[in-house]
Amino acid sequence: MKRFKSVLTGARDYPLAFSFDEKTQAHKLSNSHGVEVSLIDYGATIVSVKIPTKSGLINIALGYDNVKGYEEGNTYFGCTVGRVCNRIAKGKYSLDGKDFTLACNNGPNHLHGGIKGFNRVVWKSEPFTDSLKKIAGVRFTYTSVSGEEGYPGNLKVTAVYTLGEDNTLLAEYFAETDEATPVNLTNHTYWNLNGTGDILSHKLHLNADHFLPVSDALIPTGEILSVKNGPMDFTEPKEIGSRISQVQGGYDHNYVLNKKQADELSLTAKVTANTDISLELFTTQPGVQFYSGNFLDGVKGANGSVYNKHNGFCLETQNFPDAVNHSYFPSSILRPGQTYHQQTLHKFIF
Repeated sequence: MKRFKSVLTGARDYPLAFSFDEKTQAHKLSNSHGVEVSLIDYGATIVSVKIPTKSGLINIALGYDNVKGYEEGNTYFGCTVGRVCNRIAKGKYSLDGKDFTLACNNGPNHLHGGIKGFNRVVWKSEPFTDSLKKIAGVRFTYTSVSGEEGYPGNLKVTAVYTLGEDNTLLAEYFAETDEATPVNLTNHTYWNLNGTGDILSHKLHLNADHFLPVSDALIPTGEILSVKNGPMDFTEPKEIGSRISQVQGGYDHNYVLNKKQADELSLTAKVTANTDISLELFTTQPGVQFYSGNFLDGVKGANGSVYNKHNGFCLETQNFPDAVNHSYFPSSILRPGQTYHQQTLHKFIF
């Protein structure tokens, strides 16, 4: 195992009881408080996040034991999602007077980058440490060529995951293009702060007064509605399961975050559970997709786990879904000479 001389340790190709082939690498980050974050370069994916408790380490992120699980699964556990996360209606949009058709992999719609999105490619990975900043991380890079999944332009993408001595995990994304193209990157980790069981008793607070209602196909209708006096309201901490029966299919909606100014790194959510572990989330993005694990159905995961409905939740920080087809949503178009940049900070409290 290769060690880095720092307050934090990073490791390449370490045996985490995780199998991978010669084309992929695994990385481990840990700090002096005992937090451990495991990643692989297939999909620039967070494999596990382990938090120390009185009863030992608890893995609070859902995942698989091997790369095959990520290759064959359709859960998007922990992966970096793009070129555009979430859904684009009918896989179609128009830009600068030209019509584009994308790969459709969610019925008639485009989801999470298409048939072979960023979650199904091997990224180049580079671990790093900074003893002065007391951080260690992994920098992943990938070039999406023009025409991939129907998108125009060659897109150079960087995803950086950094663990801090302050028990924070920073996910940071950059992208540049040589032709105008939509870009909306996020991480798709499923969290369970208890480690096992369902997440319905988790208490969730979202810093959002509005949300986007969706059609039966989970495409935004274009409306922006208040969350007040209904099951979508998490402006005060509420158990996820307290009103989920009032939401058709469960939660899978984009929330419009309260922002004093665009691009500020502001509080998005706080989640608490039966354990002493809490999660605070901050992002520069305008929205967050809250997903209550509605489609988990006997998924065989890491260490013999079987993940069923509501065994994990996602907080996918992002631009609004289907923004390319709603002119009054924040624009998701990146043009030559511009740099896409977003940050999402996870703070673990234990």
